[in-house]
Amino acid sequence: MGVNNARWFCAQIGAREHYAIPQVLHRRGKLAALYTDFWAGPITHKLALGTGTAMGRSLAARCHPELADAPVVAWNFHALLGELGTRRQLKREPAVGPYHGFIKSGQSFAIRVREELMRRNDLDSESVFFGYDTGALETLEWCREQKIRCLVNQMDPGRVESELVREEELRWPEWKMQAVQVPEAYFQRREQEWAQADRVIVNSSFCREALVKQGVPRGKIIVVPLCYEVGAGAPAAVKNRKAIEPLRVLFLGQVILRKGIQYLMQAAKALEKERIQFDIVGSVGISASAVRSAPANLIFHGRATRDQTADWYRRSDLFVLPTLSDGFAITQLEAMAYGLPVITTPCCGEVVTDGSDGFIVPPRDVPALVQVFQRYLREPELLPAQQAAALLKSRQFTLERLAGNLTRLEVDLK
Repeated sequence: MGVNNARWFCAQIGAREHYAIPQVLHRRGKLAALYTDFWAGPITHKLALGTGTAMGRSLAARCHPELADAPVVAWNFHALLGELGTRRQLKREPAVGPYHGFIKSGQSFAIRVREELMRRNDLDSESVFFGYDTGALETLEWCREQKIRCLVNQMDPGRVESELVREEELRWPEWKMQAVQVPEAYFQRREQEWAQADRVIVNSSFCREALVKQGVPRGKIIVVPLCYEVGAGAPAAVKNRKAIEPLRVLFLGQVILRKGIQYLMQAAKALEKERIQFDIVGSVGISASAVRSAPANLIFHGRATRDQTADWYRRSDLFVLPTLSDGFAITQLEAMAYGLPVITTPCCGEVVTDGSDGFIVPPRDVPALVQVFQRYLREPELLPAQQAAALLKSRQFTLERLAGNLTRLEVDLK
């Protein structure tokens, strides 16, 4: 395969990674096509925003200005029908959970992509197919028959993550919402995708080690960190903070046991008499009784759409992610791009330099979390120094860096 002549065919459900991969490829003239379930062109974007609903804002974000002239194929009508069907099923059978819907939508999407590829006459030995887990199997099988090089991006640690979640549910039985059993077919579909792909891409060493435990050969796995560029909205310098103001700590993401919200709440209780406030932003996936047990310095604000998150980053001083398992957690990069030091665990992407632009604490370690927050409260010079370091660190995870990683992937596929 000629490295400079490779043409990429990308397929993704949703706005994964803010469309970073197709962006990079389109900049370099290598994107032959982007296949996605829903794409908000100019008219759709305007109509979706005009609804004034959270779903409308979410759909309006399913596009990117850098891809305005890119070759994009989408199936908007089918995507909306599928989403409505999944929501109805969850209402009827909440114990079934979303995973059967993920399998169904992933299979339907992969078949549509395969059919589109079959109609093309420009696929050859220089072509690369890139897809994401659960939504690529049928396309991968066909591409392999055609001897087209294939990559699949595994976004999370698979079975390892599911086992961690189950363990937490046993530790915190009163915190979990209705338990959802992940069907074996869901894991098997992903494992078949790994087998069909020439390389499996993950976004962190943590995820790589999880896949090795599940039988994927180490040499088949490539670690490609995510990237994030905030653009014109990024602060140019560290903001000034008044000493009398409470320290504002932001948690942004799914409010679930896997993200470590239970340990953060315990840390907040230990700091209830300090000048510190914890803002919890995201859809709540813990029991109502657990929410009610929160201390006064920890506030649940609910879900924020992508266009609302920037305001939360701007009004915060620190970002906390006490996760037990994440494929990467791009929120780390988003937070640093707004000058927020990040407190996290080793169970996600390697972004934080401990003690420089944040802190790395062991998972499930409440005393370690408390100690870190107390350092910021007791050492006023620490926060501005780490905020400046966070801004610098965020500028390392660029689209250009991602482009270099993709070029190395092309060489590896030769």
